[in-house]
Amino acid sequence: MTAALDLLAGRGRDLLVRVVAVACSGRTLPSMAEELAGLVVRSGEALVFCDAYVLDECGRVMEGAGRAVPLGEGDVGWAAAHGRARRHRDGRGVAVPVHSGPAVIGVLDVRSAGPCREPDVALVGALAELFAPVLCSCRRLRTAREREFAAERFAERAVQVQEAERSRLSREIHDGIAQRLASLGFHLSAAQAALEGPGLDGPAPSGARAQIARARELCELAAAETRAAIGGLRPPVLDDLGLPAALATLAREAGAPTSRGAVDVTVTVTGELEEPLPDHVQTALYRIAQEAVGNCLRHAAATCVDLLLEHDRDRVRLTVADDGVGFAPRQGRRSGAYGLRGMAERAELLGGRFTVTSRPGAGTTVEAVVPIRNGSPGR
Repeated sequence: MTAALDLLAGRGRDLLVRVVAVACSGRTLPSMAEELAGLVVRSGEALVFCDAYVLDECGRVMEGAGRAVPLGEGDVGWAAAHGRARRHRDGRGVAVPVHSGPAVIGVLDVRSAGPCREPDVALVGALAELFAPVLCSCRRLRTAREREFAAERFAERAVQVQEAERSRLSREIHDGIAQRLASLGFHLSAAQAALEGPGLDGPAPSGARAQIARARELCELAAAETRAAIGGLRPPVLDDLGLPAALATLAREAGAPTSRGAVDVTVTVTGELEEPLPDHVQTALYRIAQEAVGNCLRHAAATCVDLLLEHDRDRVRLTVADDGVGFAPRQGRRSGAYGLRGMAERAELLGGRFTVTSRPGAGTTVEAVVPIRNGSPGR
C-alpha cells in the first residue's frame, strides 16, 4: 500500500484528490466500478479505455461492462484465476487483478492506443491496490442487500401462499357449507310451514314445531358464523380499499354490542407514504391487528381498544392498546398465549420487530414495526 501511495503521490496532488473523491463517493456496485474505470483512464498517459470487473457472489464469474467473464476465460478470467497481470496478445492492453488479501475480487482491464506503457501499467496496479478495500466493501454491501432483498421476496411469497390458501378455503366454505346451510334453512322453513298449514290430520305436535324452530335458530347461527369465518379468512375490504379501511371495518365489527356489552374500538392513521404499502405488508399488519383485537375481546375484559397506524418514510408502525386486565408477558410468551408467537413471527418474517408491554391490571399494548423497502437492491 505504501508503494502504491508513493507512486500516486509522484503523479501529483490532483490525482490523489481524485482518488479520495471516488473512494468517498458512497457509490455502490456497479457504479463504483464504473467510476474507478473512468479514473484509471483519466489518470493514465496513453490509456484510452478501461473495464472494471468484480467477482460475483458465487465466486465463479467476473461481472462488469455489461457482461460476465468466467474465471480462467480470456485475459480477464486468466488474471482473476491466477492473481497475476496478463498482457493482451497485441501488446495494447493488460488485465490487472485487484487483490483483497490472498483472494482476487476484481480485475482492471485497460487498453491504450499503442503498446501499453510501463508507467501506465504501474499506475493501474497502484490504483487497483488502493481501491481493493473500497471494492471489497462494495461487494459486501451488495451481498447484504441481495440477501435482504431475497428475504423480503421470500416473506412476500410466504404471505401470498398463506393468503392464497385462505382464499381457497373461503371459496370452498362459501360454495359448499354456506350453500348447504342456506338450503337446510329453506327446507326447515318449508317443514315449519307445512306443520302449521291446512290439510293435516289433526294438530301438529307442539314438540315437533319447537324442534323445527330450534333447528332453524341453530341453522341461522351456523350460517352467521360461516359468514364471519369467510370474512375472517380474507376480508374483501383489504383488497378493495387497503389497510386503513380494513382496520376501520375491523374496529366497527369488534365494537358491535354483544351479550357481554360493547367495547369502544378506535382507529387512528397518521403520516403518508410516497407509494402504497406492498400487499404482503398490508396483509401481515392486518392479521396482527385482527389477532390483537381478538385477544382484547376474548381475554382482556377491556372497555377501550385503540389502534394506531403510523406511516413513516421507511417504516410503518401498528400499535394496539387496551385498558383490560393485562398479563405477565414472559408467562404469556412461554405458554404461547394470546397468539403472541404468531404475531411476532408475522412481523419478523418481514424483517420487523414485535413487542408486548403489559402487566396484570394495567392493560396491554402490542406494537409491530415493519421496514418499508422500495425497489430492488443494487447489483
